[in-house]
Amino acid sequence: MADNMAKDESHVSARELLPGAFDHFSELVHRIPSGAWGNDTPCSDWTVRELVNHLTAEHLWAPRLLAGESIEQVGSAYDGDVLGDDPQAAWDSAAHASRKAWAAADDQTPVTLSFGETTAAEYAEQMLLDLTVHAWDLARGAQIAEGRVLAEAALHVLDYARGKGFSSTGLFAPEIATDSDQPQDQLVAMLGRRP
Repeated sequence: MADNMAKDESHVSARELLPGAFDHFSELVHRIPSGAWGNDTPCSDWTVRELVNHLTAEHLWAPRLLAGESIEQVGSAYDGDVLGDDPQAAWDSAAHASRKAWAAADDQTPVTLSFGETTAAEYAEQMLLDLTVHAWDLARGAQIAEGRVLAEAALHVLDYARGKGFSSTGLFAPEIATDSDQPQDQLVAMLGRRP
Protein backbone atom coordinates (compact mmCIF):
# COMPACT_ATOMS: atom_id res chain seq x y z
CA MET A 1 0.00 0.00 0.00
CA ALA A 2 2.75 2.45 0.93
CA ASP A 3 4.58 1.64 -2.32
CA ASN A 4 1.45 2.42 -4.33
CA MET A 5 1.01 5.73 -2.55
CA ALA A 6 4.63 6.72 -3.24
CA LYS A 7 4.18 5.77 -6.87
CA ASP A 8 1.02 7.87 -7.20
CA GLU A 9 2.68 10.88 -5.56
CA SER A 10 5.59 10.69 -8.00
CA HIS A 11 3.15 11.21 -10.87
CA VAL A 12 1.79 14.53 -9.64
CA SER A 13 2.01 16.88 -12.60
CA ALA A 14 3.60 20.31 -12.71
CA ARG A 15 0.14 21.82 -13.27
CA GLU A 16 -1.07 20.18 -10.05
CA LEU A 17 1.94 21.59 -8.17
CA LEU A 18 1.53 25.15 -9.48
CA PRO A 19 -1.08 26.30 -6.89
CA GLY A 20 1.22 25.47 -3.99
CA ALA A 21 4.14 27.15 -5.75
CA PHE A 22 2.01 30.27 -6.30
CA ASP A 23 1.06 30.30 -2.62
CA HIS A 24 4.66 29.93 -1.48
CA PHE A 25 6.04 32.63 -3.78
CA SER A 26 3.18 34.99 -2.87
CA GLU A 27 3.87 34.49 0.83
CA LEU A 28 7.51 35.43 0.28
CA VAL A 29 6.61 38.50 -1.81
CA HIS A 30 4.43 39.77 1.04
CA ARG A 31 7.23 39.24 3.56
CA ILE A 32 9.84 41.32 1.71
CA PRO A 33 11.03 44.06 4.08
CA SER A 34 10.62 47.56 2.66
CA GLY A 35 14.37 48.09 2.61
CA ALA A 36 15.18 44.83 0.84
CA TRP A 37 13.81 45.45 -2.65
CA GLY A 38 17.22 46.61 -3.90
CA ASN A 39 19.13 43.65 -2.40
CA ASP A 40 21.09 41.36 -4.68
CA THR A 41 19.81 37.81 -5.11
CA PRO A 42 21.66 34.55 -5.82
CA CYS A 43 20.44 35.02 -9.41
CA SER A 44 23.29 37.42 -10.15
CA ASP A 45 21.54 39.44 -12.87
CA TRP A 46 18.66 40.52 -10.61
CA THR A 47 17.92 42.41 -7.44
CA VAL A 48 14.91 41.38 -5.35
CA ARG A 49 12.70 43.87 -7.22
CA GLU A 50 14.00 42.76 -10.63
CA LEU A 51 13.39 39.11 -9.74
CA VAL A 52 9.79 39.81 -8.65
CA ASN A 53 9.35 41.88 -11.82
CA HIS A 54 10.56 38.94 -13.92
CA LEU A 55 8.08 36.52 -12.32
CA THR A 56 5.25 39.06 -12.51
CA ALA A 57 5.86 39.62 -16.22
CA GLU A 58 5.94 35.84 -16.82
CA HIS A 59 2.55 35.46 -15.17
CA LEU A 60 1.11 38.39 -17.13
CA TRP A 61 2.11 36.48 -20.26
CA ALA A 62 0.61 33.16 -19.12
CA PRO A 63 -3.13 33.87 -19.62
CA ARG A 64 -2.52 35.17 -23.12
CA LEU A 65 -0.28 32.28 -24.16
CA LEU A 66 -2.67 29.72 -22.66
CA ALA A 67 -5.49 31.40 -24.62
CA GLY A 68 -3.61 30.74 -27.86
CA GLU A 69 -1.86 34.03 -28.53
CA SER A 70 1.63 33.95 -30.03
CA ILE A 71 4.81 35.61 -28.80
CA GLU A 72 4.41 38.11 -31.65
CA GLN A 73 0.84 38.97 -30.64
CA VAL A 74 1.85 39.69 -27.05
CA GLY A 75 4.90 41.55 -28.29
CA SER A 76 6.52 43.99 -25.87
CA ALA A 77 3.42 44.47 -23.68
CA TYR A 78 5.25 43.32 -20.54
CA ASP A 79 8.76 44.59 -21.19
CA GLY A 80 10.38 46.81 -18.58
CA ASP A 81 8.96 47.52 -15.15
CA VAL A 82 5.55 45.95 -14.60
CA LEU A 83 5.54 46.45 -10.80
CA GLY A 84 4.88 50.19 -10.60
CA ASP A 85 4.46 51.79 -7.18
CA ASP A 86 2.96 48.71 -5.50
CA PRO A 87 5.04 45.61 -6.37
CA GLN A 88 3.08 43.29 -4.09
CA ALA A 89 -0.27 44.30 -5.60
CA ALA A 90 1.19 43.95 -9.12
CA TRP A 91 2.37 40.41 -8.30
CA ASP A 92 -0.99 39.51 -6.72
CA SER A 93 -2.90 40.69 -9.79
CA ALA A 94 -0.66 38.83 -12.24
CA ALA A 95 -0.68 35.66 -10.11
CA HIS A 96 -4.48 35.73 -9.78
CA ALA A 97 -4.99 35.99 -13.55
CA SER A 98 -2.37 33.31 -14.21
CA ARG A 99 -3.95 30.91 -11.70
CA LYS A 100 -7.34 31.31 -13.41
CA ALA A 101 -5.80 30.61 -16.81
CA TRP A 102 -3.98 27.51 -15.55
CA ALA A 103 -7.16 26.22 -13.91
CA ALA A 104 -8.99 26.51 -17.23
CA ALA A 105 -6.24 24.84 -19.28
CA ASP A 106 -5.55 21.15 -19.67
CA ASP A 107 -2.25 19.40 -20.29
CA GLN A 108 -2.77 19.26 -24.05
CA THR A 109 -3.69 22.93 -24.52
CA PRO A 110 -1.34 24.13 -27.29
CA VAL A 111 1.02 26.95 -26.31
CA THR A 112 3.45 28.82 -28.55
CA LEU A 113 6.68 29.71 -26.77
CA SER A 114 9.92 31.24 -28.05
CA PHE A 115 11.18 27.84 -29.28
CA GLY A 116 7.90 26.91 -31.02
CA GLU A 117 4.63 25.16 -30.24
CA THR A 118 4.37 22.92 -27.20
CA THR A 119 1.72 21.88 -24.69
CA ALA A 120 0.48 23.44 -21.47
CA ALA A 121 2.02 20.47 -19.66
CA GLU A 122 5.52 21.45 -20.82
CA TYR A 123 4.85 25.14 -20.22
CA ALA A 124 3.76 24.28 -16.67
CA GLU A 125 7.06 22.47 -16.08
CA GLN A 126 8.95 25.63 -17.01
CA MET A 127 6.74 27.88 -14.90
CA LEU A 128 7.03 25.55 -11.90
CA LEU A 129 10.80 25.54 -12.26
CA ASP A 130 10.89 29.35 -12.25
CA LEU A 131 8.54 29.70 -9.28
CA THR A 132 10.46 27.09 -7.29
CA VAL A 133 14.03 28.21 -7.95
CA HIS A 134 13.21 31.91 -7.76
CA ALA A 135 11.38 31.41 -4.46
CA TRP A 136 14.72 30.21 -3.10
CA ASP A 137 16.48 33.20 -4.72
CA LEU A 138 13.90 35.60 -3.31
CA ALA A 139 14.09 34.25 0.23
CA ARG A 140 17.87 34.48 0.19
CA GLY A 141 18.00 37.92 -1.43
CA ALA A 142 15.36 39.47 0.81
CA GLN A 143 16.82 37.64 3.84
CA ILE A 144 13.49 36.12 4.79
CA ALA A 145 13.08 32.58 6.04
CA GLU A 146 15.98 30.30 5.30
CA GLY A 147 15.41 29.82 1.61
CA ARG A 148 13.40 26.59 1.86
CA VAL A 149 11.21 25.64 -1.09
CA LEU A 150 8.32 23.21 -1.23
CA ALA A 151 9.76 19.69 -0.96
CA GLU A 152 7.45 18.08 -3.52
CA ALA A 153 8.02 20.88 -6.03
CA ALA A 154 11.80 20.72 -5.51
CA LEU A 155 11.86 16.98 -6.19
CA HIS A 156 9.64 17.32 -9.27
CA VAL A 157 11.64 20.22 -10.70
CA LEU A 158 14.95 18.44 -10.00
CA ASP A 159 13.77 15.42 -12.03
CA TYR A 160 12.58 17.71 -14.82
CA ALA A 161 15.82 19.75 -14.90
CA ARG A 162 17.94 16.57 -14.93
CA GLY A 163 15.88 15.17 -17.78
CA LYS A 164 16.35 18.35 -19.80
CA GLY A 165 20.08 18.57 -19.07
CA PHE A 166 19.71 22.19 -17.97
CA SER A 167 23.11 22.25 -16.26
CA SER A 168 24.80 22.14 -19.69
CA THR A 169 22.53 24.47 -21.69
CA GLY A 170 24.07 27.82 -20.72
CA LEU A 171 20.64 29.05 -19.55
CA PHE A 172 21.90 29.00 -15.97
CA ALA A 173 25.18 29.64 -14.18
CA PRO A 174 27.59 26.68 -14.17
CA GLU A 175 26.64 23.82 -11.86
CA ILE A 176 28.13 23.90 -8.35
CA ALA A 177 29.20 20.64 -6.72
CA THR A 178 27.30 19.63 -3.60
CA ASP A 179 27.47 16.62 -1.29
CA SER A 180 23.93 17.23 -0.08
CA ASP A 181 21.31 14.54 -0.65
CA GLN A 182 18.48 17.08 -0.31
CA PRO A 183 16.52 17.69 -3.57
CA GLN A 184 16.40 21.45 -2.93
CA ASP A 185 20.18 21.67 -2.51
CA GLN A 186 20.80 19.49 -5.54
CA LEU A 187 18.40 21.60 -7.61
CA VAL A 188 19.86 25.00 -6.77
CA ALA A 189 23.42 23.67 -7.13
CA MET A 190 22.60 22.23 -10.55
CA LEU A 191 21.36 25.66 -11.60
CA GLY A 192 24.45 27.50 -10.41
CA ARG A 193 23.52 28.51 -6.87
CA ARG A 194 25.46 27.67 -3.72
CA PRO A 195 23.16 25.71 -1.35
